[in-house]
Amino acid sequence: MKSMLDLSTYIKLIRSGEVVAFPTETVYGLGADAWNPSAIRKVFEVKGRPSDNPLIVHIADSEEVHNFADKVPDSAQRLMDGFWPGPLTIVLKKKPKVLDLITAGLDTVALRMPDHPLASEFISKTGPLVAPSANKSGKPSPTKAEHVRADFGDNFPVIDGGATEVGLESTVVDLTAEFPLILRPGIIGEEELGSVLNMEVRVASSEDEKPRSPGQKYSHYKPQASVKYGRIGDPKNNTLYLVQNEFEKSENIISYNGDLSLLSKELYDRFRQADLEGFSAIFIENIDDHKKNYPSLYSALLNRIQKAKR
Repeated sequence: MKSMLDLSTYIKLIRSGEVVAFPTETVYGLGADAWNPSAIRKVFEVKGRPSDNPLIVHIADSEEVHNFADKVPDSAQRLMDGFWPGPLTIVLKKKPKVLDLITAGLDTVALRMPDHPLASEFISKTGPLVAPSANKSGKPSPTKAEHVRADFGDNFPVIDGGATEVGLESTVVDLTAEFPLILRPGIIGEEELGSVLNMEVRVASSEDEKPRSPGQKYSHYKPQASVKYGRIGDPKNNTLYLVQNEFEKSENIISYNGDLSLLSKELYDRFRQADLEGFSAIFIENIDDHKKNYPSLYSALLNRIQKAKR
């Protein structure tokens, strides 16, 4: 699939050390040349991102992994073959030449190959890019180009690829520990990873003082409206409700009928809608009843909701 967009202007911006937002299948990323220290510093400055929060390197060719990772174990190759391009980030031991700005001084590097035609074309022309979510730090991740402009202004360079398909950030799995360890849940869960690796995959149960992955330590994904989660009582006019079952129709009640895929795709957009329309709260109905149908997505959604409640 070829893009209908002329990417030449954006490619030139990256090559000149600037920052450009672009779509992936998960959320929009804030791209900068992964080998250019001054460009990477601009990412931190633009986002207001803490310097101890590592970045993910995005690539368009799996062979690029060898330029960043000291070794590529069999487990990594299996995951790359099984899930790339796609919403999976792999953490490996880094080569000494990888910039500490990217890794927050850690001896590991996080790598991903996104599954989006515009991202693939763009990165294939620019080379590897660091690309945290293209939003002000702490705010909901952007799933549309208009979200990026809302945070950074109408003149900010953003490649408009429409709404993203997944809507939640990638799964991050650390392959440097004794067992593969999920540092950030996503739509690819431990069961899928374990079936490809033929080994147990664990989920990080607590947050490190120094995060090994984006999304581990800091409060994320927060709208200005307070986020509440649980069983819904009598609806209030000042609250936007995201419900799972049939409910009396109302302008402030959105029903997903148990479709967690659609909820994940729209979650951050609904967070931003709540703020734009002046709701003081956003209430998400308990999703436990749908865990069986969406085990990995269930965990990922709960993670994002809990982060947004902080």
